[in-house]
Amino acid sequence: MDTKYIFVTGGVVSSLGKGIISASIGKLLQARGYKVTIQKFDPYINIDPGTLNPYEHGECYVTEDGFETDLDLGHYERFTGIHTTRHNSITTGRIYKTVIDRERHGDYLGKTIQVVPHITDEIKRRMLREDEQDEELDFVITEVGGTIGDIESAPFMEAIRQLRWQLGRDAVCVHLTYVPYLKAADELKTKPTQHSVKELQGMGIQPDILVLRTERHLSDAIRLKVASFCNVDLECVVQSEDMSSIYEVPVSMQRQGLDAAIMRKIGIPVGETPAMKPWHEFLEKQRNATKEVHIGLVGKYDLQDAYKSIRESLNLAGIYNDVKARIHFVNSEELTTENVATQLDGMAGIVICPGFGSRGIEGKIIAAEYGRTHDVPTFGICLGMQMMVIEFARNVLGYKDANSAEMDAQTPHNVIDMMEEQKSITQMGGTMRLGAYDCELREGSRAAEAYQDPCGKTARHTTIRERHRHRYEFNNQYKKEYEQAGMQCVGINPAADLVEIVEIPEKRWYIGTQFHPEYSSTVLHPHPLFVSFIKACF
Repeated sequence: MDTKYIFVTGGVVSSLGKGIISASIGKLLQARGYKVTIQKFDPYINIDPGTLNPYEHGECYVTEDGFETDLDLGHYERFTGIHTTRHNSITTGRIYKTVIDRERHGDYLGKTIQVVPHITDEIKRRMLREDEQDEELDFVITEVGGTIGDIESAPFMEAIRQLRWQLGRDAVCVHLTYVPYLKAADELKTKPTQHSVKELQGMGIQPDILVLRTERHLSDAIRLKVASFCNVDLECVVQSEDMSSIYEVPVSMQRQGLDAAIMRKIGIPVGETPAMKPWHEFLEKQRNATKEVHIGLVGKYDLQDAYKSIRESLNLAGIYNDVKARIHFVNSEELTTENVATQLDGMAGIVICPGFGSRGIEGKIIAAEYGRTHDVPTFGICLGMQMMVIEFARNVLGYKDANSAEMDAQTPHNVIDMMEEQKSITQMGGTMRLGAYDCELREGSRAAEAYQDPCGKTARHTTIRERHRHRYEFNNQYKKEYEQAGMQCVGINPAADLVEIVEIPEKRWYIGTQFHPEYSSTVLHPHPLFVSFIKACF
């Protein structure tokens, strides 16, 4: 069949969960046997979120092909298992840069360049994924960031309006809105939704399906009222109530017939409702997990979304170990040798978070020392792994002035340093090692054991492939000293001989990875390192 297009927009307020709804739609269509991809269009002018402070936009998610993207792509991958690429994350900045570069190149033959048609044409081209002609997709789901009425979103809305006419029944618009509850009046209010839909209609777009975010259950009378005032079929008004887990959302959407409504709008026979057995089995494990394991998350960003993929990876790993991972943020800027025992008291495991820059690194080094000397399972990721390496150099190898060249360019013991071929590059992001790279595991290591098959008999891979986002590396000049002193370099990139994984075998679980395993953890396939780490915590 021809590719079908689903556009997901949001109204009333931001942060309603468009990414979760988009991922849920993708999962439900996958369960029906369709090949799906999901893409995010963000209205900000940055080229990508790679240089954004996490307080601005949450974590930066990295695709296998090395593109820095919006955190919603993490939801897409965790829900559906698809591998997103640079083509799944588009910003206004990328759109404008493409058009301006073409204009400078003379591709427009001297014409006046305008938002309509040149910017909107480029948006449409990207929404239709014309650069990906080799793809064979049944559905392309496009989530547009921001809220209806934002000035920044106007070109995207105009592009969707044009595509709706161009594609006919091959396109569907799903609009997510908010139905607030007024406690004083004891009433749920539909007026914000009506205004949001009116705004959308004013742009020439009639939504086909409405998803109503609500903290209270909506009666059929309220749904009928919304349907009547918004010109939407009653069966196409579904509610998204607060759930105990975001992974319950696809089941709730399926129960209300969201996927069936989409298929009817497009003109595809609905057929039987998929059983989604593996997903339900996962949810059952989640509900039955009652024992709690407390994990200290040591980082400098006291923000849920700053370490979103790590938090979700820990949660998923906990569920597959039949426990609930209770995550406690520990601010590395406030961590000292005097208070570390108090701050980490009761933690069954420690995760030392990634990041950039010198802020909070001494606290991460202190946490690494506490985990090593008290034999608390400790997992260092990217910068976290580098802090484990520095701590070992200072307190075991005896190099008290050991540091990373990123933090102290003059350190005489640069146990973390930049690769020689990168030192002449000055452009921001130019020295970054981004995307998936191979890593060969040392046989018999704790890391290799973690990657074994479920029966623990044979290694699933002698060579694994994981995603990176960093600039500095383990300095191989010190490799022999580390191994003689007890920290083993058990994961090596075969192409560049770079250290990817370090561990101390004599400890219960003390592993650092230069890569980001959290980017590869999904609902049905949790990352083996996280599963192994949580298992070691109880």
